[in-house]
Amino acid sequence: MARARTTVLTPTSGVGAAREHQTTIFERIEALTLKARETDPSGPATAMFCVVLALSAIGMIVQTSHAATTLAPSDFYSALSEQAWFRCGGLVVMLLAMRLGPSGLRRYIPALLVLMAVLLVCVFVDALGGRAINGSHRWLKLGPLSFQPSELARIVVVLWIADRCVRLGPAVQDMKKGVLPMLALALFFIGLVGIETDLGGAILLALCAFATMWVGGARPRHVIATLGTLVVFAGLMAWYAIPYMRKRIEMFLGQTSNQQVSDSFAAIAHGDFFGRGVGQGLARNHGVPYLESDFVFAQVGEELGLFGMLLVIGLLLAFLWYGLRLVLSIRDRYDALATFGLLIATCLQAMLHVQIVAGLAPPKGMTLPFISHGGTSLIVSSLGIGLALGAARRSFQLSDQVAAVGR
Repeated sequence: MARARTTVLTPTSGVGAAREHQTTIFERIEALTLKARETDPSGPATAMFCVVLALSAIGMIVQTSHAATTLAPSDFYSALSEQAWFRCGGLVVMLLAMRLGPSGLRRYIPALLVLMAVLLVCVFVDALGGRAINGSHRWLKLGPLSFQPSELARIVVVLWIADRCVRLGPAVQDMKKGVLPMLALALFFIGLVGIETDLGGAILLALCAFATMWVGGARPRHVIATLGTLVVFAGLMAWYAIPYMRKRIEMFLGQTSNQQVSDSFAAIAHGDFFGRGVGQGLARNHGVPYLESDFVFAQVGEELGLFGMLLVIGLLLAFLWYGLRLVLSIRDRYDALATFGLLIATCLQAMLHVQIVAGLAPPKGMTLPFISHGGTSLIVSSLGIGLALGAARRSFQLSDQVAAVGR
């Protein structure tokens, strides 16, 4: 891409001389932001809703394909019914959350924080429904329902940080009064999620919390310094105290190999440009576990090929673009900041999933929103998107009221 250039004239020894100005990355970002600025939130909100429906439809196709070739006929219909109900349930949750919006939850945020802390502790108590899977205590079972509290905690923490930034106003830039209390609460929840152990969920929660603080007005040096320290500390802990995480880091560095990761690469390679066809993938029967969830992007690559992967990535980029336009169109500062945190959570989760499958990040369980198998991830992602769309709905109503008063 050709670099943009402008000319600035400066006097040199009494004679005008042309001096070349190189456009910086920050100027390009500013120009992109201005281009994305929108006054009517209904347009980007509608487009985002359609993108989510498209991702969910692709996910249903992928999950049906996986179940059809790995399960007995009786189990297949049960799994298909479960996926259909989860996706219909996600749509209902999204529509209900649109009626609520972040402002509808604002008064309940302190109570929700306490509830999330209690639920994150309950995952270690077998008598209260907590259960360990693969050595990790991430799941809580309440009656017939099983879910991961860490997914919901991410939404609540983002809402609290957005509310805190708005209430503090200019004081958010003060380290002691503004940033430190937010850091303390964020690190508390990050620690609870990390000791489950769910390091992927802890990393995602940290990125969402720090990004929301930064956009909310906290000084970059406070946020970046704390995030950098946390990353170094987490890396050292993973290397010296958690053997399986050290092994995953060694895989990423090429010091050891892993059959699951190698088979996922092979599945993508076998897909070529247009894939082997829906239901024709072989990786699911050749030793790639969690192909329907943590490595679902590899199944997309094998069955739909490069075309399918580019389609999914294109939809995710469209989600990011319309999300930016949506945030910039919302007039209420709390709603706008909460919407940013909710949407960036989905974007970061999708980015981490694709990076892991592509070998650009250490192997870690991370679902692909709206495509991977998993009820909690689907419902919580739908809840977050619904709240963001609810903020757009409220902003549109406020604009109509202002226009009516003006008339």
